Amino acid sequence: MLANKTIVLGITGSIASYKSADLASKLTQDGARVEVIMTESATRFISPITFRGVTSRPVVTSMWEMSSGFSIEHVALAEAADIIVIAPATADIIAKLANGIADDSLTCTVLATKAPVLIAPAMDTGMWRNSITQENVARLKTRDFTFIEPGYGHLASGCVGEGRLADIRIIIDTIRQILGRNGDMAGKRIVVTAGGTHEAIDPVRYIGNRSSGKMGFAVAEAARNRGAGVVLITGPTALPDPAGIEVIHIQTAIQMKKAVVKTVAKADVLIMAAAVADYMPKRQTTQKIKKTAAGRALTLDLVETPDILAEVKGGFLRVGFAAETEDIIENATRKLRNKQLDLIAANDVTASNSGFEVDTNRVTIISQDGKSEALPLMSKKEVAGRILDKVLKLLNGKPGAKGHTH
Repeated sequence: MLANKTIVLGITGSIASYKSADLASKLTQDGARVEVIMTESATRFISPITFRGVTSRPVVTSMWEMSSGFSIEHVALAEAADIIVIAPATADIIAKLANGIADDSLTCTVLATKAPVLIAPAMDTGMWRNSITQENVARLKTRDFTFIEPGYGHLASGCVGEGRLADIRIIIDTIRQILGRNGDMAGKRIVVTAGGTHEAIDPVRYIGNRSSGKMGFAVAEAARNRGAGVVLITGPTALPDPAGIEVIHIQTAIQMKKAVVKTVAKADVLIMAAAVADYMPKRQTTQKIKKTAAGRALTLDLVETPDILAEVKGGFLRVGFAAETEDIIENATRKLRNKQLDLIAANDVTASNSGFEVDTNRVTIISQDGKSEALPLMSKKEVAGRILDKVLKLLNGKPGAKGHTH
């Protein structure tokens, strides 16, 4: 996603500037070409050598030093940028940009660019809440600058409140979202389910499974990165909510079905990557079930949960997953036909490197016409991309696909 992209990273004079070294490093590892511009005050918090080390690129610190190899730095960088990211952004830099002040390399570059600009503020709570700062932020938002709200927590001043630099993961997710706005899935709406469901036995215990949600989250993020509007409906997981995606948290299969019905009406695609429990207790006790005499068995009456893929109908593409332990292709093909799916991705969940709770997967994608493609072991992010490639071909092949909107 970030390979061969030029990201101009602006660093301003905040104690949080040390976190930007990690941001620059991760962007570089993702294949981006990171060009760093530091304000003079930023160099008092962290050395330019640090950024040169992690990006392998010269660092611009002054309009009067041609250290970067660009002829007229602020113009050349402005034209080369796919996106400009200012992280951390102080109240000072926000005020300058809001009022068109261009008195250093960073402000000149921002004013000269046609690229999108992303701003991640970091400052004292009082400065962030100040009406002048908020007016400046509002003004920049009307000019299509994108802001990531600062986090809440302990600040350098010793106070607790808003003002912390947003998590690096959120900043990178937002960069991917912005760069993907005009991607090949722009204008499409995709609903993705992820994780397992918890079917309560009593207030303490539940029936569940080992699904980590990683495959569904990877699909949702990949669709976002290609410009789609994404709704992610997820059962309990340990994963943080992805930026730029509407996330709906549920616990049970019944709750998931209600969320799918509510969101899929205007969708182009439903991708059911969730491991929905097949059964739920017929009754849930209101109090914790106590252990009685040793050796005495506990019997539960179970009933089937809703079959979401089979029961939810509409004019959207339907993609399912088949987590199998034997006869993988046969069972998945049967599921594809019985539920009238457009695609199904089948995998062996007993394999140590392609089942639950791991970052890799080995799947076979089966289409409605019976054709199948067995993918080699790859990351779940790569699997997500391959599934979406097939989804896009199906979408483009639908009648009236070029103007397909809801």
